[in-house]
Amino acid sequence: MKPPIGRDTRLCMSLSARPGNFGTRFHNRLYALTGLDYVYKSFSTTDLPAAIGGIRALDIRGCAISMPFKEAVIALLDGLAPSASAIDSVNTIVNDDGVLTGHNTDYGAVVDLVSDIDRSLSFVLHGSGGMAKAVAAALSDSGFRDGTIVARNAAAGRALADLYGYRWASEASGAAALLINVTPIGMTGADADALAFPPDMIAACDIAFDVVQYPPETPFLRAAADAGKRCITGTEVATLQALQQFVLYTGVTPDAAQVVEAAEWARANS
Repeated sequence: MKPPIGRDTRLCMSLSARPGNFGTRFHNRLYALTGLDYVYKSFSTTDLPAAIGGIRALDIRGCAISMPFKEAVIALLDGLAPSASAIDSVNTIVNDDGVLTGHNTDYGAVVDLVSDIDRSLSFVLHGSGGMAKAVAAALSDSGFRDGTIVARNAAAGRALADLYGYRWASEASGAAALLINVTPIGMTGADADALAFPPDMIAACDIAFDVVQYPPETPFLRAAADAGKRCITGTEVATLQALQQFVLYTGVTPDAAQVVEAAEWARANS
């Protein structure tokens, strides 16, 4: 049984421009299932340096980092784990007695999710930010060689493509077996009704992968599902990366049944 919140309770948190409930629900449910004296709370901020200083000053054990802070936070940390330093992108901070180390659990989640996909398939990745770096690195390290990075920011798009030997394009076009959206297009808000890829590309693909978590079914994934395509969702990414964060923060690895229960509970209550 989880102890009641008291002076010894450890706090974990998240920082995002658009905080959601999934991570908060998932972590807190796992704390309850494993009996750990932890609590998790999501936050937004307009003052990133002050927020990171608060993690250190208040001995907050861990912090998940989401858009748009994954790259900006690096200069505020004491060091980077290999998962973050390889791609210059942080989605997780671990606080060890005031020493803040950046990690990237998005990378590991994507590696797991593409593990059964044919490496010879072509892909188009839409995006060039921190999460796009994690996805591109995961694809490259997994053996995917035929890829195009689509990004309107030419400098960022070319740099990411060149880093892993992929092509760059300013607009999505043509055909590819695997389409991956790593932009806010389709996310709840201003771009909620937009498609991340043109309809003809969706019709021609085999697999649609969207890292957007809210809503769970974006217009891109809905169109792909309606066309009978295999879909990989942002919720799947969120579950796997949050599980890795949970282990980093607590040192405890929950069993598979606990993870499934926590993820289902978080989805139902988000």
